[in-house]
Amino acid sequence: MDFTVALAQIKPKLGCLADNLAIAEAAIEKGIAEGAELIVFPELALTGYFLKDLVPDVALRLDAPELQKLKDLSRHISIAIGLVEVTSDYRFFNTALYLEEGEIRHVHRKVYLPTYGLFDEQRYLARGEHFRAFDSRFGRIGILICEDMWHLSAPYILAMDGATSIICLSSSPGRGISDAEGLGSAGAWQRLTSTTAMFLNCRVFYCNRVGYEDGINFWGGSEVITPSGDVAVRGAILDEDFVLAKVDEGALRRERIFSPMMRDENMMLTVKELRRIERERG
Repeated sequence: MDFTVALAQIKPKLGCLADNLAIAEAAIEKGIAEGAELIVFPELALTGYFLKDLVPDVALRLDAPELQKLKDLSRHISIAIGLVEVTSDYRFFNTALYLEEGEIRHVHRKVYLPTYGLFDEQRYLARGEHFRAFDSRFGRIGILICEDMWHLSAPYILAMDGATSIICLSSSPGRGISDAEGLGSAGAWQRLTSTTAMFLNCRVFYCNRVGYEDGINFWGGSEVITPSGDVAVRGAILDEDFVLAKVDEGALRRERIFSPMMRDENMMLTVKELRRIERERG
């Protein structure tokens, strides 16, 4: 089906759950007013990113009353949003929720936690253990969180699980400025999202935040990528933005006919060779 997606390129406040919920709810109301049927937020949109010891203070259970307003709003617009989740055994996850028709339809816990350079996620958070596509009113969708996208197997698994749209929630800092290419991290992400969409014949909805935390900036540049790898729309660099794009089902059909990568993919060969490699490594 054709539908309209909104990318809410917001500036969350570090550790301020109530404020960030209000920011998110205002953006959702804007999306509804402008005719969007799906809205995507950045990674950890409800908490901010560099939380460190604040993680337990802002974490929410999936049945937390703070999420009820989002559930109610999802009766009017589907929502993908990031937060810190706490489980009954007091593990904390960098989690993305997909809410639709008044309930949480899918939970993705970030699998690949960067712990290098300026990143320190694995010190404070537990790792997710699954990549799963799920059914939505827009077809099958897969969700990744930032670093997940940089591991080729992650979007591949989602595509082989039937996802025709991949949502990526991100909190990517701006790094590597050069006169020739501009912001290095922006260029790297733009190449990644385009290549992923092209090789997996899928749409990519990438939402990245903006703002500063501890002197580190986040660059934005949220974008909708078509199944051919082309940019349908791209948000501002370094500034808050609200990006709307019409998603054309016909574009997916045409690309899968013209360039049938997923039709010809031999999943069993991939599984067989990975098992061989595992055996040989002992």
